[in-house]
Amino acid sequence: MPCFSKRAVQNTQLSLLSPAKVNLFFHILHPREDGFHEIASLYQAIDLFDGLQVELASQDTFTCSDPLLPMNESNLVVKALQLFRTKTGNRQPVRIHLEKKIPMQAGLGGGSSNAATALWAFSKLLLTEDNRVVEEGELRNWAAMLGSDVPFFLSSGLAYCTGRGEVLQAVAPLTRPEFSSFWIAKPREDGLPTPVVYQTYRRERGADCIRLGNPQDTLASFYTGQPLFYNDLEIAAFALLPSLKTIRDQLKNMVGFSTVLMSGSGTAFFCLGPVQAPELSAVSFFSVKPCMRNEQGDWYEAQ
Repeated sequence: MPCFSKRAVQNTQLSLLSPAKVNLFFHILHPREDGFHEIASLYQAIDLFDGLQVELASQDTFTCSDPLLPMNESNLVVKALQLFRTKTGNRQPVRIHLEKKIPMQAGLGGGSSNAATALWAFSKLLLTEDNRVVEEGELRNWAAMLGSDVPFFLSSGLAYCTGRGEVLQAVAPLTRPEFSSFWIAKPREDGLPTPVVYQTYRRERGADCIRLGNPQDTLASFYTGQPLFYNDLEIAAFALLPSLKTIRDQLKNMVGFSTVLMSGSGTAFFCLGPVQAPELSAVSFFSVKPCMRNEQGDWYEAQ
C-alpha cells in the first residue's frame, strides 16, 4: 500500500503527518457523572493531514501556519508538551511548528491528532529523567488525559471507540468500495465548539437522553453489507446552526452521493458516492482516503 508519511527523522528533529478522522457512526448512550457522555463510535483516520515539526532547541518556540490558532497554553500541542514534561521530568526546550490543513471546529479531530502526534514525537526525541524511553502504551494513557479523542490517533487508524471515546477496540479493515475514497464537505464560515454541541444535545434531548438500540449491532452492520449511518449529535448541531441542516440536505440532493453524515460534533460532513468534483456555495470539499498507521508510526493508504 502507498505510504503517506513524510516522516523525516534526525537525531534532534522529527517532521510528522497528523491525520484527521471521521466518525462513521456516533452513538450517545447516556450522560456520565464526570460531565462527559458515554459514547460508542467507529473512528476512521483519513489522509487529510496537518504537518508537525519538532526539534530540540535552546529555548521553547511554538509557531503555526494559521495565525488564528493560538500557540499558547490553550493549544493541545502545548498541553501535550507540558504533560510530557510533568510525567518524564525532561524539560529540554523544543521548537514546534504546526502546518495547519485540517479545518478547525469541524468534528475531524485535528487538535486531538496534533496532541497525539506531538506526544509521539516527544517520546522519540526525549528520554525520561531516569533515561528511560516512554513506551507507546504509556503514551496512550497520557493521551486520554489530554482529550477523549487523543488516544485514537496512537492506534492503527480504525477503531471502535467507547467510554468517552478513549477506550479503543481494534476491528477488521473496511473493504467495501464506497469506503475506499470519499469527500469531506466543510462549510467555510461555520464552526461549533464541541462542549457547546454536547450541552445543546442534553438540552434538546433532556437530562436522561438515551439512544435506543445496540451500538454493537451498528458496528456489525459495517461488515454485513448494510451499514447503519447515524450521528446523535446532528440534532444539537442543527439546533445551533440551522444552516447546517440546509447544507446537509443540499449535499444529499447532489446526484451521486449515497450517504451524507456529519462527523463528530461537526461542522464537517463526510459524503460517500461516485461524485467527481462536487461544488456547493460556501462549502470546501476535500477528496480523502482512509489511512492506517503501522508500528513505526507511519501512515499508509488503507485499501
